[in-house]
Amino acid sequence: MERFNNLPGLKTRCIALRKNYTNAELCLWLKLRYRQLGLKFRRQHSLGPYILDFYCPEKKLCIELDGGQHNSKEGKEYDRERSRYLNATGIKVVRFWNDEVLKNTKEVIEIIVDIITKTPS
Repeated sequence: MERFNNLPGLKTRCIALRKNYTNAELCLWLKLRYRQLGLKFRRQHSLGPYILDFYCPEKKLCIELDGGQHNSKEGKEYDRERSRYLNATGIKVVRFWNDEVLKNTKEVIEIIVDIITKTPS
């Protein structure tokens, strides 16, 4: 069986991303880590050719935090293709803007909890 996650070629990039996080990533990670929502989340986890900001294997849930580069035509197309790929493997993708996480953290967590409770394991 072909390996799908944590591909060796992406390991160095994943480690670098974990060390160089955005303020929004840190803010959300402080709420997701240590099973605070009752589930394990991984940060900067590779799946196929992509590195996911946050991933919950039990719920097959990917949480992506987007900055301004995602608002360009190329960024939007890349995100659509990435989401199509992940959806085809059974992974649900949820996106939040960085500003949304920083300014409305409580509401973002409530949305994530709502998704988790409605998603079968």
